[in-house]
Amino acid sequence: MKKLMNDFESYLVYEKVVSPHTHKNYMVDLSQFFSFLDRSYAEIARDEISGISKVDANVVRQYLASMVKGKSPSSMARKLASLRTFFNYCLRQELVSGNPAKEVATPKVPKKIPKFLTVDEVFALLDSPENTEALGSRDKAIMELLYGSGVRVGELVLLDIEDIDLLEGTVKVMGKGRKERIVPIGGKATAALDSYLKLRNALAQNLNDQALFINRRGGRLTARSVERMLNKYIGRCGLQKKVTPHILRHTFATHLLGSGADMRGIQELLGHASLSTTQKYTHVGIENLMKTYDKAHPKA
Repeated sequence: MKKLMNDFESYLVYEKVVSPHTHKNYMVDLSQFFSFLDRSYAEIARDEISGISKVDANVVRQYLASMVKGKSPSSMARKLASLRTFFNYCLRQELVSGNPAKEVATPKVPKKIPKFLTVDEVFALLDSPENTEALGSRDKAIMELLYGSGVRVGELVLLDIEDIDLLEGTVKVMGKGRKERIVPIGGKATAALDSYLKLRNALAQNLNDQALFINRRGGRLTARSVERMLNKYIGRCGLQKKVTPHILRHTFATHLLGSGADMRGIQELLGHASLSTTQKYTHVGIENLMKTYDKAHPKA
């Protein structure tokens, strides 16, 4: 079923425009599913065109059962989501008459409260780069932008210089599914970007003319490089916790909600397709309510 996998991969990259991380996970999950078919359903695996139409909900359930050992509910839910996306693609290509993965119940995944930094921890982190030189100026601009706008790290590294409007204090972001949104970035992030752009050309000789954030060789910075950079400053400012670019995104949303921002406004800023995705940040509102209750209620 190699051709079918290749066609699906092209769909993910060029039509669905998923992130590199999602792309990798989908292809790993699909490869594992096809390996299962090879072992357990040779007659299906033998003919990829007519064979894939013979996959039903029971086959999907048996695949998940074969994978369950040592896997968390969230991991199993992701594998099922990957199959649902794949069979949706097959449905579009008229290779199947229905989506068998949709007939299988999603494993119940415990809700996790997003991790985030306190205001003091964020300030310590943002003040850690020496922004008088090009590299430190770049790093400070990256962290200010991650916290000041809530953009995903995958969105950040794809930014071009023309996507930044320093006069308006906004950034044009290309999100999941090629959905474009305009996000305000705040005065601190605007000032940090202005300082960085004045020093950007000193980073390397052969510059990528379009990329906003570049490495020492002049090429576009990668998401992994941003993670490594962030780890360096976490150690420098002495924070005793794991901090990723996504935690800065959580922190952005958490601090906004804690300051009274509207939930739908936060949804738009984050680029969430569904409000239910944004609602995981309501724990902050509950914490504030409990503090108010404890302070004011006679029987608290």
